[in-house]
Amino acid sequence: MSTAERDERQSRHKVVIVGGGFGGVRAAQALRGADVDVTIVDRTNHHLFQPLLYQVATGILSPGLIAPALRRVMKKQSNVRTLLAEVGDIDLDAKVVHAAAPDGKHIDLPYDTLVVAAGATHAYFGHPEWAEHAPGMKSIEDARLLRSRILGAYELAEVATDPAEQEAWMTFVVVGAGPTGVELAGQLSELARHVLPREYRAIDTRKARIILLDAAPAVLPPFAKKLQKYTKKTLEEKGIEVRLNTMATGMDADSITVKGPNGEERIVARTKVWAAGVQASPLAELLAKASGGEVDRAGRLAVDPDLSLPERRDVFAVGDMVSTIDRLPGVAQVAMQQGTYVGKLITARANGDDTTPAPFKYFDKGSMATIGAREAVADVRGAKFTGWLGYVMWCYVHVMFLIGWGNRLGTLYNWVRSLRYARYRGHRLISVTASYDKSEDPHEAAVKSAHPQENVEHRPELDPRTAPGTPAPPQDKPAASA
Repeated sequence: MSTAERDERQSRHKVVIVGGGFGGVRAAQALRGADVDVTIVDRTNHHLFQPLLYQVATGILSPGLIAPALRRVMKKQSNVRTLLAEVGDIDLDAKVVHAAAPDGKHIDLPYDTLVVAAGATHAYFGHPEWAEHAPGMKSIEDARLLRSRILGAYELAEVATDPAEQEAWMTFVVVGAGPTGVELAGQLSELARHVLPREYRAIDTRKARIILLDAAPAVLPPFAKKLQKYTKKTLEEKGIEVRLNTMATGMDADSITVKGPNGEERIVARTKVWAAGVQASPLAELLAKASGGEVDRAGRLAVDPDLSLPERRDVFAVGDMVSTIDRLPGVAQVAMQQGTYVGKLITARANGDDTTPAPFKYFDKGSMATIGAREAVADVRGAKFTGWLGYVMWCYVHVMFLIGWGNRLGTLYNWVRSLRYARYRGHRLISVTASYDKSEDPHEAAVKSAHPQENVEHRPELDPRTAPGTPAPPQDKPAASA
């Protein structure tokens, strides 16, 4: 690169986008051809299609099909650079984003315009300790952990000799009956009733107990009542216990305590999944403090109608981390449309158009959720669809939102195969050491504390070199000293 080209590049308008999710990628794509230099910084190297994470967790899809490399997604856009780093601070006055590379190296990213699309994480309603016992699904790592917990539970039930212990391993509780919870519960039923029964000898997986609970009075709260009733009926036909007006009040490695219309109850269940709530990225609060803005109870940042920060025309925030005047839902479509809107706004300003932009307006294309194989509900611009037709519509919409025809065709192939060949699940690799909640039961901890000399045996940590249930190999003895 010549000196003149370097000087010209350094003088170009710099746009930094924090986050390579739906909002961040759409903002970058809307800047294609604009006279700006774009830097996308993300702590992962992939663009994740979160709505299909539950299919990774239940063995239908491989992670690569829903998480293409971010560099590959942006490779044809010459004005975009991607960086693997985690943002720790943003100096709004100096217009610098401070980040750290995986090796700890400090990176400073100066900007003229900043777009923050950092998303959201799990919210445990004041009980962060529950995360250890009931993991959620926000990342590929989360889905892999859940897959190990779900499939590992059956492996451990197979080697258990006590019927009560088998029942504990084969009880699954999903907290939250929104789209994620409903879709996951449906697939847990498919696994138990159609995929696994012929593969185990000591247990009957069809006897697995699957519980879906929510504090709300209906499943799929944002959907129409007709679709809510259909979904609840279909779930129950699949053998799933649907408990509404029921909230979690406590949990440990072996159980979950819930409070419902009939009072409090302790359910012995070794596998719990959290699908109940989200909390905005900590960057939302950081921006609020730096700009004098506000965040709501979920940590979402209040933004102006054009998605900029109050009194900061050069800083935008989009997606799950923001709160707008019309209280938009935290779904992928909102983040996509907001990202495109902001990208076009930045392009217009780079071209010299400094007029006040029209406020962002969300176009609701509808809501969909699967309930299992061949079953789904869809609400598309007021029209309601259920059953097979809803499932076909759901498949079409989701596969078209994937990036790359290779991923689309690969996903379709796995879906067709899972429908045709007894609910085929081809992606069931698990981590043995992650296959169960290893945190200690409080009662056992108390016993150990009161009787330190007694040999109170706890469930042993599985050794990855041995099959579940077999003793760990003996440790090598140290060599005798001379």
